[in-house]
Amino acid sequence: MTTPSPRDTEQTTLRRPVIADSNITTVVGVAAPVLISLLALVLMLGSALVLAVVFPDVGTSLNTAMLGQKSFWYLTRASAFVSYGLLWWSMVLGLTITNRMARAWPGGPTVSDIHEYASILGLVFATIHALSLLGDQFFGFSLVQILLPFASADYEPFWVGLGQLAFYLMIPVAFSFYVRRWISWQVWRIIHYLSFGIFALALAHGIWSGSDSGSMWVRLFYAASGLSLVALTIYRIQVSRRLTGNAAA
Repeated sequence: MTTPSPRDTEQTTLRRPVIADSNITTVVGVAAPVLISLLALVLMLGSALVLAVVFPDVGTSLNTAMLGQKSFWYLTRASAFVSYGLLWWSMVLGLTITNRMARAWPGGPTVSDIHEYASILGLVFATIHALSLLGDQFFGFSLVQILLPFASADYEPFWVGLGQLAFYLMIPVAFSFYVRRWISWQVWRIIHYLSFGIFALALAHGIWSGSDSGSMWVRLFYAASGLSLVALTIYRIQVSRRLTGNAAA
């Protein structure tokens, strides 16, 4: 049995704090974005609740101070399209992340990062879309009607409720990026399969409850986004089957 020299003992002792610091840095790097995002979401919801309770006429006041009575309505519509577009873009990147062209440029890690950030930004704009309805005086949604699915009795409760369900399902998908190392691959895949249901709910919500659905450019936008995802999904399935067949052979 070889006895370690004092030099080896000293080097081992010096390595331990470095390893510990590295682990702490990794945990902080993963947990910090999650905590910050959750804190921002709680602050946004809390601020909306305080404004709705303490200043019941805040929506009218802000409308007058900004672009006019339709300012929140424009913000609601714009944030809805941005959120939907980011959701679509995130799914496109997720379906093509293993494509040879994506690996060549801009590269797998870059595509993965953009996929992650698009998902999170989609959730942020969906939150803006929902909370900005508090300032709109035409429909007069309350905070309870915004937060509780299918509670908007005055306007398309079913189709609006589908959009609310899509929003709540976006939360675990967006934050799953930060807990990936602590969950199994099977759980990760199941969570991200929710994206297909989220997109279907968001698309139905936009078509049947959106005020701009009658516009031709909106119809083309919905049709192009939906059909492109169907085509990419079929392509991804075929590629997976081909790889499985090659591996079996």
